[in-house]
Amino acid sequence: MEQDKQIGSTEEAEMSFLDHLEILRWHLIRSVSAILIASIGAFIFKGFIFDVVIFGPKKPEFITYQFLCWFSNTMSELAPALVSSDATCIGQNLPDLVNLTMSGQFSAHIITSLVSGVVIAFPYILWEVWRFIKPGLQAKERSMARGFVASASFLFFCGVAFGYFVISPLSINFFLNYQVSDEVLNSPTLSTYISLITSVVLACGAVFELPIVVYFLTKAGILTPQMLKAFRRHAMLGALLLSAIITPPDVFSQILVSIPIMILYELSIRISRLVTKRDAA
Repeated sequence: MEQDKQIGSTEEAEMSFLDHLEILRWHLIRSVSAILIASIGAFIFKGFIFDVVIFGPKKPEFITYQFLCWFSNTMSELAPALVSSDATCIGQNLPDLVNLTMSGQFSAHIITSLVSGVVIAFPYILWEVWRFIKPGLQAKERSMARGFVASASFLFFCGVAFGYFVISPLSINFFLNYQVSDEVLNSPTLSTYISLITSVVLACGAVFELPIVVYFLTKAGILTPQMLKAFRRHAMLGALLLSAIITPPDVFSQILVSIPIMILYELSIRISRLVTKRDAA
């Protein structure tokens, strides 16, 4: 009898595990379907996606370049001896892009549409993740993580905007104008340009999810506010190194990129402290 009970409990656990796999499969199917639908929409509206969004940071009238020019003009009026009127006027006369393969433009269209689909469908993907993990949480945990989808989506889109409007134009201007010699002519390809834009945008979107990651790691007992405070200097050094890698090698760009990362880190410390206090109470 005891052996039959053990066999029955094993079969029940196995069925429960299979049921979870079946539920997970449908969440994945719906998430992939949302990405495909958004990608098809981006594929259809290629004029807006490429001419306005993708090639925007390459145009001299891009909002970031206009702001930097206005900033240098304003500073030159206040301190003409220290700052010239065109000190930060960048993004002018960038070289044209070239396509070297027969299927290059079509491949770029496909890749850009897929990346656009992931960005557009990101809130829905998070909602599917939340629907999958929600049944396994207690009522108190559900109430504490109630704003998960909205908060994570907001941080992700803030990171995407930061990567698109700040890091991408600075990087594009630097790499397209950098020359080791006048004997070498820059002829950037379409694929490398799109790779730079998409990688920077997605990387910044992922980095801006740091507070959400810290929240769940603190809930799991892996991180504490004391640990984050102890590694604050290391995080500052890491932010400077990261900004030095993904931005042009000038102090202004590195500081501009490091500031949001450090703000996110300080916000993560506050979130971790708040979670720890609530758990203790």
